[in-house]
Amino acid sequence: MSNPRKYIAKRERVDAADLELTEKVVFINRVAKVMQGGRRFHFTAIVVVGDTAGRVGAAMGKATEVPEAIRKAGTIARKHMISVPLNGTTLPHPLLVHFGAARVLMKPAPPGTGLIAGGGVRAVLEMAGVKDAVAKSLGSNNPANTVKATMLALSRLRSPDQIRDRRRAVSQEASVGR
Repeated sequence: MSNPRKYIAKRERVDAADLELTEKVVFINRVAKVMQGGRRFHFTAIVVVGDTAGRVGAAMGKATEVPEAIRKAGTIARKHMISVPLNGTTLPHPLLVHFGAARVLMKPAPPGTGLIAGGGVRAVLEMAGVKDAVAKSLGSNNPANTVKATMLALSRLRSPDQIRDRRRAVSQEASVGR
């Protein structure tokens, strides 16, 4: 997740300076590098940052100490936040997104259902402010790829207003071209 922008559909960036954000650590991995004097340990942390009101970011940080890796991931996630269109407390439409071998299926749910999801998918949806949805992680259970797939899915969500405006613009272009 060194460059989340590369994986996310074009969407306006969110300035995180004036937001009250919460962090959630999804996964910490210890990596050992064998050298002449023994093993050297490094840590990678996957962190999701959001305001629980439609803005979320996720990133991976690497360092020799766990707190430093978490801090780095949080800083990167704040820089790469996106806004998510919500339909009340749920998603505007169902979506199935692939990222590598990870596939994430997300569906809207009626109010009162709650958030039915697991692992990294649940963390991202909670930080985005989704209260009622059903999500399933299919394929790979790699936390990094499931978080990336969820972020990609959220970046591809469109509100009914956005779709209506886009269809009107296309129909107007077609009528002008006649």
